[in-house]
Amino acid sequence: MENQLFNLKDFYDGNSFDDYTYLGAHKADSGYTFRVYAPRAVRVTLIGEFNGWLEYDLIRPKNSNFFEGTFVDVKPNMMYKYRVYSTPDEFVEHSDPYGFGMELRPGSASIIRELDEFKFTDDEWMAKRDVGYNNPVNIYELHLASWRQKEDGSWYTYTETGEMLVPYLKENGYTHVELMPITEHPADESWGYQNTCFYSPTSRYGTPAELMQMINHLHNNDIGVILDFVPIHFAVDGYGLGKFDGQALYEYPSDHVGCSEWGSYNFNFGRGEVRSFLQSAANYWLKEYHFDGLRMDAVSRAIFWLGDVKRGVNECAIKFIQTMNQGLKKRHKGIMLIAEDSTNYLKVTAPVEYDGLGFDYKWDMGWMNDTLEFFKLPPLYRTKSINKLTFSMAYFYNELYLLPLSHDEVVHGKATIIQKMWGSYEQKFPQARLLYMYMYTHPGKKLNFMGNEIGQFREWDEKREQDWFLKKYPLHDSFMRYIRDISRVYVNTSALYNSEYNSKSFTWHKMGTKDRALAIYERGCGEDGRYIVFLNFSDVPVEEFEFEIENEISLELIINTEADIYSGSIKTGTTEIKAEITEDRNTNISVNMPPFSGQILKIKELTGQK
Repeated sequence: MENQLFNLKDFYDGNSFDDYTYLGAHKADSGYTFRVYAPRAVRVTLIGEFNGWLEYDLIRPKNSNFFEGTFVDVKPNMMYKYRVYSTPDEFVEHSDPYGFGMELRPGSASIIRELDEFKFTDDEWMAKRDVGYNNPVNIYELHLASWRQKEDGSWYTYTETGEMLVPYLKENGYTHVELMPITEHPADESWGYQNTCFYSPTSRYGTPAELMQMINHLHNNDIGVILDFVPIHFAVDGYGLGKFDGQALYEYPSDHVGCSEWGSYNFNFGRGEVRSFLQSAANYWLKEYHFDGLRMDAVSRAIFWLGDVKRGVNECAIKFIQTMNQGLKKRHKGIMLIAEDSTNYLKVTAPVEYDGLGFDYKWDMGWMNDTLEFFKLPPLYRTKSINKLTFSMAYFYNELYLLPLSHDEVVHGKATIIQKMWGSYEQKFPQARLLYMYMYTHPGKKLNFMGNEIGQFREWDEKREQDWFLKKYPLHDSFMRYIRDISRVYVNTSALYNSEYNSKSFTWHKMGTKDRALAIYERGCGEDGRYIVFLNFSDVPVEEFEFEIENEISLELIINTEADIYSGSIKTGTTEIKAEITEDRNTNISVNMPPFSGQILKIKELTGQK
């Protein structure tokens, strides 16, 4: 794979997307060539299995900031490190910043890997994949170590997980899976967000070839795969990127901005070679592993210095994001670029050519916070707080939003999604069903974290698998069936996703009454049909609530959160929402609904519009 035509100007200017084809370990005519960037080092040597961990000197070409050497006794899958000398006598052993493999913690050596070991067979998927603006996007967020575990508590391989994932995702209506960070990291507790090698898939679950096989299998079953990518900060472990050549290289030299709130180093976006390192990593995962998109973590920490609006915009970071996103879009058809950003910074999802950041979607953190806060409220206070639910549509069309109920909402004492619902154990389930009906009928793409679908009460723990035993309990089993069914309604109903960023596809009919926390809205326009959603957030029934819709229509029930198959109180397939034609050829809607319930009904036109 070695690139003999590597463009040094692009590398230093922050415009390179193929650093990894030049730097790192690459097969040569005989043996392997190693090349590392260490501008302030006085000497760099190579140690590994091939030389008994003794030193091979790397040569520094004249006027170069790189050290390199070719050695014939190197074989694939061997381990190696660099000794980087800051003085003639002082060195630190580092793993390869561009290494394609790495040993499992507590080891820290890089491993020589060949990326052509696996041959993809997903051409059909790659040709048809799409960013999804007018398609359903229903993402299952997954942490590989704790989704499922073997009986002895050990991890499944990438390949084994892929085999289990395909039927599960297809059965439950998911269009994509999002893998929490899989780049190599030393601490399980970091969940992969504190990386030591940005080009190495973690060896916890196998080899690069096994990861490729997993993605290939998902693609051949029409499931997209998104990678959680962390381009903001990195782990401080001494063998990693920190003070790589004896001084700050990848990080800022000042601790005031060089260290993050998570105890990691912040990338120095002011250096072109650092920007090239990161955007080359992004390109690497999309090109070599066929990922369909990147969810970029902690974007707010790049937009503003340390994520603090008062510190001002980090212009170098803005340039990096724009260059990276625009370059990735030019190189990869149909990929999704998703920003986790909680700020009000404008044009996050606008194209770069229109002064935007170039993301396709932005996590709607406001929707998530307001919605969960609302469902925590006792019903008595919900009537006056209905604006927590309605406010999201006031700003929805400012960006292209994705609605997340992610891992961040079910850890660190925050309680799980179902535990956040007000009331007793039995009362939480109908409210959680109502929450998900609101989510799946609200405009915006969807993301749901593993375990949410079984109504898990235990907060997520990266060391334990999900509480699948809960399915033997009726309320949990029926809740999982409901999540499956509401997901299927979403992916099979074009009115709920097509043209959803067009304001004509959503219409409020009612937002609360004097004594009820009630929401009624309509979805769809044009050939997608029209659907009306009724949500009762109160702990008392809605009885004989009436309003009028223009034109003559009838209503057909699609799904009822209170159906008995979901452990509700209503016979499956029935509704007490009635439509009667008025004398002036409009339709009077009469609503009767149980407490904590929701319904989706299809509107059928009986006559032409007046």
